[in-house]
Amino acid sequence: MDSAPTALLVGKIMDILENEAYSIAAVRDEVDEIKQELVSMTSFLEDVDGKKTQTEAQKAWVTSVRDLTSDVEDIIDEFMYLMYEQQSRGRFARWIHRTIHIPKNLFYRRKIANKLQKITKMIKAIPERNKRYALDGVVGTSWDDISKWVKNQAVSSLFINEDELVGIDGKKQTLTAWLLNEEQHLTIVSVVGMRGSGKTTLVAKTFTNETIKRHFDSYAWIIVSQTYVIEDLFRSLIKELHQARNEDVPADLLSMGYRDLLQLLLNYLESKRYLVVLDDVWDIKLWREIRIALPDRQLGSRIMLTTRKEDIAFHCFGVESHVHCMQPLEKNDAWELFSRKSFSTFDGKCCPPELEKIAWELMEKCKGLPLAIIALGGLMSSKKSAAEWSKVYNGLNWHLTSHHLLEPVKSILLLSFNDLPYRLKHCFLYCSLFPEDYLIRRKRLIRLWIAEGFVEHARGVTPEQVADSYLTELVFRSMLQVVERNETGRPKSCQMHDLMRELALSTSEKEKFSVVYDGKEALEDIGARRLSIQTTDGGIKSCIGTSRPRSFLLFVTGIFSFSFSKSLPSGFKLLRVLDLEDAPIDKLPHNLVYLFNLRYLSLKGSQIKELPKAIGLLRNLLTLNIHNTKIQVLPRGISKLLNLRHLIMYRYTGEHMNFKTANGTRVPLNISKLKKLEVLSFVESEGNIIRLIGNMTQLTRIGIMNVKERDAMDLCDSIQKLKLLQYLALMVSDEEEFLDVNALSSPPPHLRRLTFAGKLQKVPPWFSSLQNLTCLYLHWTRLDEDLLPHIEALPCLGRLLLVNAYVGNELCFNRGFPKLTILELFNLPLLNKITIAEGVMKNLQLLTIAEALKSRCMELKALPQGFEYLSKLETLELLSVSMQLIESVQEGGVDHPKVKHINVITKYRSKCLIKAHLCSST
Repeated sequence: MDSAPTALLVGKIMDILENEAYSIAAVRDEVDEIKQELVSMTSFLEDVDGKKTQTEAQKAWVTSVRDLTSDVEDIIDEFMYLMYEQQSRGRFARWIHRTIHIPKNLFYRRKIANKLQKITKMIKAIPERNKRYALDGVVGTSWDDISKWVKNQAVSSLFINEDELVGIDGKKQTLTAWLLNEEQHLTIVSVVGMRGSGKTTLVAKTFTNETIKRHFDSYAWIIVSQTYVIEDLFRSLIKELHQARNEDVPADLLSMGYRDLLQLLLNYLESKRYLVVLDDVWDIKLWREIRIALPDRQLGSRIMLTTRKEDIAFHCFGVESHVHCMQPLEKNDAWELFSRKSFSTFDGKCCPPELEKIAWELMEKCKGLPLAIIALGGLMSSKKSAAEWSKVYNGLNWHLTSHHLLEPVKSILLLSFNDLPYRLKHCFLYCSLFPEDYLIRRKRLIRLWIAEGFVEHARGVTPEQVADSYLTELVFRSMLQVVERNETGRPKSCQMHDLMRELALSTSEKEKFSVVYDGKEALEDIGARRLSIQTTDGGIKSCIGTSRPRSFLLFVTGIFSFSFSKSLPSGFKLLRVLDLEDAPIDKLPHNLVYLFNLRYLSLKGSQIKELPKAIGLLRNLLTLNIHNTKIQVLPRGISKLLNLRHLIMYRYTGEHMNFKTANGTRVPLNISKLKKLEVLSFVESEGNIIRLIGNMTQLTRIGIMNVKERDAMDLCDSIQKLKLLQYLALMVSDEEEFLDVNALSSPPPHLRRLTFAGKLQKVPPWFSSLQNLTCLYLHWTRLDEDLLPHIEALPCLGRLLLVNAYVGNELCFNRGFPKLTILELFNLPLLNKITIAEGVMKNLQLLTIAEALKSRCMELKALPQGFEYLSKLETLELLSVSMQLIESVQEGGVDHPKVKHINVITKYRSKCLIKAHLCSST
């Protein structure tokens, strides 16, 4: 595990050597030699990865490799900086520079070559030193000891007393109902959750219930774990099945091969209703291997499996299946469990008043994770004073990694971390740079990963798609927790569990991967490659000038005073990431434009008014985010950012119910030179910009403001050329201007999200062809034509938002809308009736009906007719609608029986803020 970040760093350096530095003749021999050494180092590190380092000698070895690879990275980056300086000059200036400075350049190249030679010698000296101190024989202990401990914990779950558990009664009833229902076909019941969430304990208490045992002819519990041999699983299954019925186990079981074992199982289960638990499933291939041994004789047999991976739990098994997702313990249940463990030796076995505040804060660190609550409670049971409790709270990171009572938590979390591929390990560690409980936006995270170089290149797949698959994998493995999903179920934001983050912070600092400064103590220069500042203390200037980070992230908390003064610290010269989102700054340092290595620059939410004229010097920049800054115009130099992929630059107006919700940014016409640009939002429509946008054929997302009627033909022509477009947002110049898109004969085939703001004379005829559309936002379109027949058959439409979009008095959902989960109706002034036919919008989960605060036209007096057909509805929001409608759904109201089973949110004549949907394309 210790070598994982180092292994990725080696791979990253090899990419640099092969793709850039290798072409430099002056150091070619040195590069070739060091590359071969790095290949060997990578192979060794991958072999070592997953082993638990025990000796100080091994720790020193890994540290040496890590430091050497960092030195190589510094040397290569410095050399590339020299090359950049030469290439950034004009042709004549380069000739003059070469003529005058040849001796200096030769000296510098020789210096680089000497450094590389020295590094190579040091790398070669490592195995020699190992032999000298007899380190080769020390290979470390594998993770088998932890895996064995996990298996023992699973077995012990079968013997836990019921009174030791909290918060499982309802969950047990759900599982029991699935096991005992009348379905005769084989059914799989999956229980999924992060490690330590109590899934094995829950299944164990269900499995051992006498009612369950009497229902089945035979039953077995087998632990699968990360590595298994299918023949051994068959033997365990046979043994468990026989012992459950007090039958003799076949004497020659150990000598049987695969065929005999399979035949024995099939014969034994031929006429039995059985229950088999597969505990701790890591890979879906297990089902492919074991399903043939578990026949479906339509006798009501059941298979239960526990897993930490969502993709396994939700796999299409080819039989009836149910999934139970483990949720954190409710606060009261968590407190009860924590109190049982922490205060069992206290008077009255309850929390003393003086400890209650700190005890709650410490318990909440566990975020409802039973394993963590039990372990932490056991640790605190010996702490009697508030000072002792505070000491643990403030040093939880150290206790988690060092205290034997928390070893179970550490081991469980490390087992999940250790199983990650090394690229995902880096991506996971990177998430710890965000503050505790921070909502990490998906798009921001994957763009940061790309900028860092974590994302591998794959032919035919964009880096964003690869990074998205990394995030999905971390979510499936329960390493990250999804907080918000979009209408298609895709994560929009996620969080790290507090204890996962503590572990990641500890690992990151030890590996010099990153360091987080929270102002609690002085920041030491450990040479970390990434620095995250998270403090309300403004006195951090001294700490940022001591290291040479590749990434600098600033998070504003409370009243924050921060400044780079006039220039960036000299150590920032090789930055790849500069994330100043929401930073209280209004000026940029003058030397920002010399960060040739910069891939990611975010000034989002800052007070910056303009970009440097020389912004074009940042030739490697991939992402530029100036959303919600005061920048209104981009300099002409922006066209020199030929590698730019994401340009995000809209500004909210603060008026969400009025026509104007956001402003774009004026751009130079030469922006069309940015052929790699994928995201462009939002630009002001000026001059020939609409016509030129058609040349930017890599665009997948675009937003255009102030569209004029006279631009209609150019607009449609440009949009038709954007074959990769997935997100399109258009806003006209004022609320009386018409948005004419009828000439668009063939819209982009992959269009997924569409936002129109402006009057429409009629529903565009091509709406019905948008087979991939998931979101449709119509804002102030004021259609008098019924929109619904044009979109009701769209197979993927998951979200429909109408803001002053329809001037009719009735909406009739007569058919279709099979995937619609969110329907939002805002400020439809004449609407007095909504009708929903049975079977329409059968998957709707959220329905919002709202009026503008200034509106006096609240015609809707009752719930939609057919509201009772919305069987999957979870939330109804009624915001500033008529009091008559609100009273009808309150207790005692005529419509209350229809809504009593769902979450109802009502606000009358109160400030209603609606999230601006024009920003959804970024």
